[in-house]
Amino acid sequence: MLKQHLQLKLGQKLAPQQIQLMKLIQLHTLEFEEELERELEENPALEIVKEDSKEDDYSSLEDAYQDEGTESIETDFDVNEYLYDDEPSYKTASSNYSPDDEEFDNESLLTEGQSLYDYLMEQIHLVNISEEDLKIAEYIIGNLDTDGYLRREIKSIVDDLAFSQGIYTTKEKVDDILENYVQKLDPSGVGARGLQECLLLQIEKKVSSDKAVSLAANILRHQFDALTNKHYNKIIQKYDIEEEDLKDALEEISKLSPKVGGNFDTQTITINQEIIPDFVIQVKDGQVIPMLNSKNAPTLRVSEEYKDILTTYSHDKNSSEHKQAALFIKQKLDAAKWYIDAINQRQNTLLQTITAIVKFQKDYFITGDEKSLKPMILKDVADITGFDISTISRVVKSKYADTPNGIVYLKDLFSDSLTNDDGEEVSTKEIKTHLQEVIDKENKRKPLTDDALVVILKEQGYNIARRTIAKYREQLNIPVARLRKEL
Repeated sequence: MLKQHLQLKLGQKLAPQQIQLMKLIQLHTLEFEEELERELEENPALEIVKEDSKEDDYSSLEDAYQDEGTESIETDFDVNEYLYDDEPSYKTASSNYSPDDEEFDNESLLTEGQSLYDYLMEQIHLVNISEEDLKIAEYIIGNLDTDGYLRREIKSIVDDLAFSQGIYTTKEKVDDILENYVQKLDPSGVGARGLQECLLLQIEKKVSSDKAVSLAANILRHQFDALTNKHYNKIIQKYDIEEEDLKDALEEISKLSPKVGGNFDTQTITINQEIIPDFVIQVKDGQVIPMLNSKNAPTLRVSEEYKDILTTYSHDKNSSEHKQAALFIKQKLDAAKWYIDAINQRQNTLLQTITAIVKFQKDYFITGDEKSLKPMILKDVADITGFDISTISRVVKSKYADTPNGIVYLKDLFSDSLTNDDGEEVSTKEIKTHLQEVIDKENKRKPLTDDALVVILKEQGYNIARRTIAKYREQLNIPVARLRKEL
């Protein structure tokens, strides 16, 4: 039996414009430039103001359309509401030029590159091999990951060849093609099924009677576990060699690449590792001055030509085609006005956020010493700016700042706090810096254990548990003491 009833619900929905603004805020400079170019292509009512052009005041536009005999076309929107808008031109133009603009080149940082797959396919087609074997080799190459490893089981490849390619072969045949054709291709080590095989393939291609190379190959082949666990004494005893001989062999092994496909990318190759910062922070006379890098955000305005076209169509109230055209133009003009406003909001949000961060971390930007970093979380910046925490998170996401001490990733400026023995709150970043310094200065023949690090940091005034030391060490990508051991 059907029943009718009323139900009240409270909900909150973001308008499409708000969603778009949030997306604009989290874009870094290069992404924002691409987004701006796309919008300029899609909306002809939005245009870039050239440096030599002057912005017209809306008052002149009002005078042009003050004719009382002009009637509005009958649509579901008011054309005159837009045409007679007395909003000044500075509110419908975005001027994002700042003094830092001349500091950055506008050249592309990326170029199309050849993928590892394409590189290997070119080589395999130059090999004297039967048609069926070539197809098997191509299938093997297609199963390599971006590091150049074959992670799949040979049996699975045999089954796939039968089901998808109609090629019925054996595990032995695939093994033979892998080892005698694919693994012979450049770069050395490609097609390996693990790290040990990858390193062996590289060292075996070094045609040399050098004692160190021979010893390195022997260690990789027969003492790989001892090597990875840095059981150097075991290796020395096994081969009855001097410590210097082992050092020479380890130096040869260190020249090998664990990821031979690392120089290739399936889409692009970076030819310039320079990061274009989103912010520029200058220090003058003890004052820290934050600015936006606005080179990729040119001055925008609503097209005067489109306003004129809208006025022309508004004179004809009888033509349905003109009504549709006027509606289209009105939508584009509204979109252009909103987009300019959104960019202004984006720039204002970014500037307020970086200003708050600079205020919080003034000592760090002046000294450049990470020990000067104060504990700072997203809520601290949100409280200063009045923005929501999620907005602050979007601002700092993937953003960089050019400071007198180099390029800084904004997220690295945020950290939790701990209390030292003096009762002062210190940043966890500061503690990690001390931890890194202690490990850098340790005797690598006898690396410090986590327990020893606890004692040392406690002497420096940081009372930290062993598990916290282990956590910070892992965050710094520092291995355990046993794996830090060197000869």
